[in-house]
Amino acid sequence: MMRSIYCALTIALLSGFAAQAQDVYVPYNRDVYHWIDRYQIKYGDQLPALHTAVRPFGRQQVAELAEISARNARTSADEFNTQYLLNDNWNYTNQDNNQSDRPVLKYLYQNKTDLYHYESNDFTLRVNPVLHLEFGHDNQSDGVRYVNTRGVQLEGSIDGRFGFYTFIGENQARFPSYVNDRIARDEAVPHEGFWKRFKEDGYDFLTARGYLNYALSKHVEIQLGHDRHFIGDGYRSLAYSDYAPPAFFLKLNTQVWKLHYMNLFQELISESNRSQGGDRLLPKKYMALHRLGLNVTDNLNIGVFEQVVFAREKGRFELQYLNPIIFYRAIEQAVGSEDNAMLGADFRWNIYNRVQLYGQLQLDEFKLNEVKSGNGWWANKQAGQIGAKYIDAFGLSNLDLQGEMNIIRPYTYQHRNTVTNYQHYRQPLAHPIGANLAEFIGIVHYQPIPRLMLTGKAIATRFGQDMVVDGDTLNYGGNVLLPYTTRVSNYGNEIGQGITTNQLHLDLTATYQFRHNLFVDLKGIIRKTDAQDNTLDKNTTYATFALRWNIPQRLHEF
Repeated sequence: MMRSIYCALTIALLSGFAAQAQDVYVPYNRDVYHWIDRYQIKYGDQLPALHTAVRPFGRQQVAELAEISARNARTSADEFNTQYLLNDNWNYTNQDNNQSDRPVLKYLYQNKTDLYHYESNDFTLRVNPVLHLEFGHDNQSDGVRYVNTRGVQLEGSIDGRFGFYTFIGENQARFPSYVNDRIARDEAVPHEGFWKRFKEDGYDFLTARGYLNYALSKHVEIQLGHDRHFIGDGYRSLAYSDYAPPAFFLKLNTQVWKLHYMNLFQELISESNRSQGGDRLLPKKYMALHRLGLNVTDNLNIGVFEQVVFAREKGRFELQYLNPIIFYRAIEQAVGSEDNAMLGADFRWNIYNRVQLYGQLQLDEFKLNEVKSGNGWWANKQAGQIGAKYIDAFGLSNLDLQGEMNIIRPYTYQHRNTVTNYQHYRQPLAHPIGANLAEFIGIVHYQPIPRLMLTGKAIATRFGQDMVVDGDTLNYGGNVLLPYTTRVSNYGNEIGQGITTNQLHLDLTATYQFRHNLFVDLKGIIRKTDAQDNTLDKNTTYATFALRWNIPQRLHEF
């Protein structure tokens, strides 16, 4: 794998004469990306080059979208949001209003965005602190629940050809009870890699992300780093989500005409440091994924994608999967069909600059005769999503609604073992619950004044939990960590089988932005879990207060 990466980087360096100015990416923050989605729906037909199903987005394209929004903003909230996006991407636009009136100690906060910045013809640098202090109370736990994160974020460019980004944060946390239950089950802290115990019921972990990207030509870029990715326009992704921890990757982005083609090669970890019993080299696995998106019209985008997860002896990469334009299933069959190949499709359709319809279809296994028979064959492993976003709903400015339905059949994403199933560091790579579920999501965003955002979420999920009988786990197809060889039945499988559980997760959050990227959150969460096995019932209320600086909310919505 490393030899192949070195070859790719050598090609990049030798192609320098053709390179164009290169930008870094807007860090994936769901609150900020809601604004980007909002203005893409309203004005995206003027910027069809922004393919929204592959996230994060480049800063230059977001700056271009913000410039369009600046010319059309009609409310004070939209003017504020647009100015935020312009200021946050100031080195890619000349329309920002980012000059600071009162720098600190002459060199700090010379603009409104960055603690320190430097800009010349050859080099740009942005340095910002990272802070997340959150305190709350959970009715199922004793003592204060908290998150304490301190860190730094750096980004910039060199010679207009290289872009670089680094985020590092040191964390200590005491999570609410329902998160602790998940940690105990999977031996992994959600969204994180290596972790250790902190005091009695706390956790200590380091978060690190970083990448280097380079323009091979006007239309092709290469990116090497350690980060998360997200495929799709929904709140959930059934293809590849940002739930699992960052992973090492090599990515190629090609954008020409109406096409966007993304190739992603990743090195994943099949176990966690806790599941393997302390300090030791963890087993590696790999994933290759590509997606081809086409702008059929300025407001309609369709995409097809496929991915394959695999492992080889001594951690070797299967070189045949480096072919960026091959059909992975053909390779998977040719080498012996031991790997986990999947394929799917997605779409996004903006209607009258007010409504967006979107969806995904994921096929883990598909046999038409078995699907038509309706007998619940175990390998009918498919997932589907349909959703809609409604901007300025019912004529009320800055009221945005989103509704989404996700259905995932049992045993989807499972495979023979942990080195071929669809997970990284014992955490799902798609839906955070896993599979064997039907889910309905409703989200309301309302911005009554420029600096205040009110967000309400209702997530209703019906899923099946596994049973434990005499110490043995009966696999009903929901936990992606289990091998499908332990399935309970070949036929008669249906969504919600096992211990049928109905769960309602309600979240109401008020966020106030005091200054650029400095947020205060007041959050209330109510969770009601009603299972056939009464011992698994759990009703949770959780209230928190948080101060965030250059970091998104930490969400646990599973």
